[in-house]
Amino acid sequence: MIAKEEVLDLLKSTESYRVERTTSTGNMDKFCEAICAFANDMPASRKNGYLIIGAKDDGSIAGMKVDDALLKKIAGIRSDGNILPLPTMSVERFTYPEGDLLVAEVRPSDLPPVRYRGRVFIRIGPRRDIATEAEERILAERRCSFMATFDATPCLSAKLEDLDVNYIKSNYLPMAFDEEALANDKRDIKEQLASIHLYDRDNDCPTYAGIILFGKNPKYFLLGDYVQFVRFAEKDKGGDILNERQFAGPLYRMLPTLESFVRDGIITQRPVPETLFRERTVWNYPEGAIRELLMNACMHRDYQSNMPIRLYQFDDYIEVMNAGGLYGEARPENFPSVNDYRNPLVAEAMRVMKYVNKFNRGVTRVQEMLKENGNPPAEFDVNTITAFRVNVYATKESDLSDSHKSAYKSDTSQSIEEKIVEFCKEPRTLAEIMAYLGYKDKTKFKRKYINPLLNNRLTMSIPEKPNSRSQKYFAQSE
Repeated sequence: MIAKEEVLDLLKSTESYRVERTTSTGNMDKFCEAICAFANDMPASRKNGYLIIGAKDDGSIAGMKVDDALLKKIAGIRSDGNILPLPTMSVERFTYPEGDLLVAEVRPSDLPPVRYRGRVFIRIGPRRDIATEAEERILAERRCSFMATFDATPCLSAKLEDLDVNYIKSNYLPMAFDEEALANDKRDIKEQLASIHLYDRDNDCPTYAGIILFGKNPKYFLLGDYVQFVRFAEKDKGGDILNERQFAGPLYRMLPTLESFVRDGIITQRPVPETLFRERTVWNYPEGAIRELLMNACMHRDYQSNMPIRLYQFDDYIEVMNAGGLYGEARPENFPSVNDYRNPLVAEAMRVMKYVNKFNRGVTRVQEMLKENGNPPAEFDVNTITAFRVNVYATKESDLSDSHKSAYKSDTSQSIEEKIVEFCKEPRTLAEIMAYLGYKDKTKFKRKYINPLLNNRLTMSIPEKPNSRSQKYFAQSE
């Protein structure tokens, strides 16, 4: 709240758009319109506005007495429901030798236009008026610019020391920027982090994206920021709990741990006979599909919720559920064709770290991998407003007929080769190709798919160094 000495200076202020003086005590409409106009901050000054009751137009104090009844009446304007969205304001009584002043201090709204009984009031210099249609549109556009996503907002209780700065400097920044750019960047670490929205300059603290991605203990600030794994006996939650684990920590550490757990703790394999003398290995779930669903859950979840990401395994299916339903432009009627990002900063960092590619192909890839492995299609529940759920069903012996096995082998090989060639219309690294297709075994993938395509449909960018880390592959012109 403004100090007593500052009020006297404000009475004589030339910034008339910030101050309205009056000696009236009974015109509530006038007071509400003034508060509404200050909240809209039409000049975009981002400075507080002041309704001063007990002052004359020339700035002198009128000599009135402000009682508790008037103080309560003006303070009640904030929450009586006539001004929406509710204004952020404070009310104070100041006593001077010449008389009392009642000052209502109003903060510019982050959600304009603000309306009083359905009408938008603004300040135009010393005058208060109703906004035109064009002025309302300007305020509405300003609202969009103020509405930062949750991951971009400051985590006010955190400090720089709550981030793993060493990892960011030595690992993340070299992935996000080229060596020359980093060498020429002489800014301190706070400025560097602020440039990629991981730190908030104004509040001198990390953003929630910084905490989620690189915080030393994200769960301290976000109680639901972890993954809960439960293995149930039988086919529903009524069965005994056979295993339970929690995965917590910053995403840069938690995601590789999740990948390893899925590979070693969930994925199983068994031999399936193809002929009298030959067997083929079949997995209960394709590793790439489960990985994709978990990466998407971490990327799209509502981090303000206390509900963890749930990874529940039953005898014949897996359930993945995260807080937060479809977001933004994504709706049940256009899912999965249309995508939107609840946490764009988290999504971009996960892309930089090669956990996702942001091509909006996640759901399609999951269904393709399930089909290739012989699993039924995944079932997505997108009609729940507060959560997103997907069920993935395990392979069954009955799903793998002899004709399916034969078709599987030829169709899968062919479709993967075509996908590689299509993906490599732009030069791609081996890691990018494997991430795109959901494969993890580098040696096996290269031997089975990449090598047969070389000098036929793919070309190496550095043919004289086939094992170079900088090696890329691109499709040959037909």
